[in-house]
Amino acid sequence: MPMRTMLICNRGEIAVRLVRACRDLGVRSVVAHSAADRDGLAVQLADDAVCIGPAPADRSYRNVSSILYAAARVGADAVHPGYGFLAEDPRFVSACEEVGLAFVGPPASVVAGMGDKIAARAAMREAGVPTLPGTDGPVGSLAEASAAAEAIGYPVIVKAAAGGGGRGIAVAMDGSELAAAVADASGSARSLFGDDRVYLERYVVGGRHVEVQVLADAHGTVVHLGERDCSVQRRRQKLVEESPSTALDDATRQRLLDAAVRGCERIGYRSAGTLEFIVDRAGSPYFLEMNTRLQVEHPVSELRSGVDIVTAMIAIADGDALPAELAGVAMRGHAIEVRLNAEDPARQWAPSAGRISRLRLPAGPGVRVDTHLVDGAMVPPFYDSLLAKIIVHAPDRPSALRVLRRALGEVECHGITTNLDFHLALLETPEFVAGTHQLDIADSVADRLTPAATAG
Repeated sequence: MPMRTMLICNRGEIAVRLVRACRDLGVRSVVAHSAADRDGLAVQLADDAVCIGPAPADRSYRNVSSILYAAARVGADAVHPGYGFLAEDPRFVSACEEVGLAFVGPPASVVAGMGDKIAARAAMREAGVPTLPGTDGPVGSLAEASAAAEAIGYPVIVKAAAGGGGRGIAVAMDGSELAAAVADASGSARSLFGDDRVYLERYVVGGRHVEVQVLADAHGTVVHLGERDCSVQRRRQKLVEESPSTALDDATRQRLLDAAVRGCERIGYRSAGTLEFIVDRAGSPYFLEMNTRLQVEHPVSELRSGVDIVTAMIAIADGDALPAELAGVAMRGHAIEVRLNAEDPARQWAPSAGRISRLRLPAGPGVRVDTHLVDGAMVPPFYDSLLAKIIVHAPDRPSALRVLRRALGEVECHGITTNLDFHLALLETPEFVAGTHQLDIADSVADRLTPAATAG
């Protein structure tokens, strides 16, 4: 039976994006929101809305019981988690499956399998996807970690087996730093994910972060929508994403894309997903992890491919097969996304909250803005700092950079502090303009900013 009502259990720009996708498909949308978001744009645009709890996420957006009750109350037959919160929680996926709700995403077994980074490494290795030298299982003691690190070769990175999003990670450049790295990573993993297992991989100094967007249906078809370069990061959180990557030559790009498809076929993937890789200075890519959900940066791939990834996810959850023409979809031009965040790069990326007193967002040829902001909107202190995604598309990278400069020059956001000046400074950084930047570029750009420069 075709999907009729979808519960959107998320907030901010992604909730707005999902409401609009439902409207395009003729699906009734209901936004499940916290008390802090009752006046949000997604609530205003949706067909209906239901409050699922107070502001703290653990009592609302991560409260499985409240969300399932809301779905029953509004007669939903499907749930879309967006990203973050419960999007990669296999227990939530299982709960939806048990009560007969269509989860717009992969099955619980796949979410659980890819959520265990050790199991994910093994599955990708079996599929012929390149992985970094590392341990095949968790390290149970410092002595075991030390022996593994010597075999791998320093520097090494200690990673939580559970979780993701750049958390539960610590680096040891040599043996003197290993004990602290293991303690830091395992302690963070325990508090964040309730699982203190950690494993080791070789640490790639510098390098680039490149990921592949995939779509897979329940009929065995897997396609890719190109790669995205996400190498501008602060504290392993992405700030800028673009496609195609300047770190890959054509042959390496094709090998990477083919490997991503093989990996998805190996695990029986279904829905939209992303395989993340680290590319070393020699240009060799290695698998890091898989995100079994919609990515914040999906518009980059949409603009280059012309494919609506969100409506494709919903169609897949409804049992539809991917259109045959997607297998050979042409990727056109160059796309770049920057995240406008409520944070201050000049003050160690300190978060900002408050009311938007004046807002102007860019428009015009080649510019797309995904946001939930309106004049007078309140930015609460409880959630992620993302305010808006400014995405540009042009025939080539130099043209895209010019459009991005124009777009960022039109932005005004007063009442809170944003990272706008960071992005403007990045566009004047020679390594970024040349496309030769590495993963440490955000810190070097932020170091040049003064506190006064980022005041909103």
